Amino acid sequence: MLREELIFVGTCDIAGLVRGKGFPASELPARRKAGIGWTHSNLMQTCFGPIFDTPFGTGGDLMVVPDPNAEVHVDFHDGSAPEHFFLGDIRNTDGSPWECCVRAFLRRAIAALKEASGLHLLAAFEQEFVYTGVEGVPGHAYSLSAFRRQGTFGEMLMAAIRAANAKPDSFLAEYGPRQYEMTVAPQTALAAADHGVIAREMARAAAFRLGTRTIFSPMPVADGAGNGVHIHFSLHEESGAPATNHPNGPLGLSAVAAQFAAGLLHHLPAISAITAPSPVSYLRLTPNRWAPTEADIKLQDRGAALRVCPVFATNDEKKRAARLNLEFRVCDAAASPYMALGAVIFAGADGVARQRSLPDKYPPLPRSLGEALDAMEASDTVKTWFAPTFFEAYVRHKRSELAHVADLGPTELCARYAEVY
Repeated sequence: MLREELIFVGTCDIAGLVRGKGFPASELPARRKAGIGWTHSNLMQTCFGPIFDTPFGTGGDLMVVPDPNAEVHVDFHDGSAPEHFFLGDIRNTDGSPWECCVRAFLRRAIAALKEASGLHLLAAFEQEFVYTGVEGVPGHAYSLSAFRRQGTFGEMLMAAIRAANAKPDSFLAEYGPRQYEMTVAPQTALAAADHGVIAREMARAAAFRLGTRTIFSPMPVADGAGNGVHIHFSLHEESGAPATNHPNGPLGLSAVAAQFAAGLLHHLPAISAITAPSPVSYLRLTPNRWAPTEADIKLQDRGAALRVCPVFATNDEKKRAARLNLEFRVCDAAASPYMALGAVIFAGADGVARQRSLPDKYPPLPRSLGEALDAMEASDTVKTWFAPTFFEAYVRHKRSELAHVADLGPTELCARYAEVY
């Protein structure tokens, strides 16, 4: 069979989908600098495909430039074409970052945290999904039976993640029927988001080669279990020394970590439009689903928006400080990992800059994407994290998606999003 190797370069856009273009592998040296052609309104593609609204029209040229630190080359050794792709940055034709690039958004957040505190953040993405290659047997949450019945999928997934230069951490059968979870090891913020995208795509790639699917939609079915994306993070000094823990601080947090958490909780109603950015996201964020319903922080509580994770018994305070991390739980796979992590960091950095204190009362989370967008538009602070054009584009993108599905009931709504994610 006559074949020529192709390489894809793209980015995980504001719809949470990796989009870009392919080119012959022989052109890679030139493409490393010039990238591939792109246009402004490509940002406005909804998760369903069509562009329903755009501030950009049909004009303008951009380029998606591959990042050499975000290259994936995974051969499944089954005769199929290798997964060879780069994640990249959207740039103007003069090479400067485009104001609406999602990776540039995260980079600005990283810079804001450094300016506010001198610290950097390590993060890891924990992602839940439904695997269609198994039968949904009731009563087997977290069971060896459910783990066994996924066959070779888990092994393929872990091997693919490792071959893609990310570090797999765990794979398990989750609470819902046919539901599984994967985690990767923590990295600095940009690499963590890259690895979050890569792990998701490796799950899809492994399932594709088995003739099955992975469904990352926040609510695959209206009366079932939801799929969350939990972001674990910790703060560190420039030297790498941990800066999250203080044994006498509130909930065991250092002063700066408490301020970061306070900022995150303060802005959470607004940034929910970024971290939980679909109508079905809010079907998950309801009582009795092991999902948050308030902008709260709690110690070792999986119903909290922000969970202080356990540190298993140790008398070594340095080890304890290094292991302590926070888990942000108001997130799902409709969000771009770059946007979600960027919003978390921006909010936390603002808390540090303003020296916010942890709240005594916790407001409810928005009950719909519309409410979240209203809160986002009402926040002058959140607007400063975006360039003006990017803020307008983001809101118009989400409002147009919301209008497109406004007449659907929960059952059909979940079915539509399960097709996409």
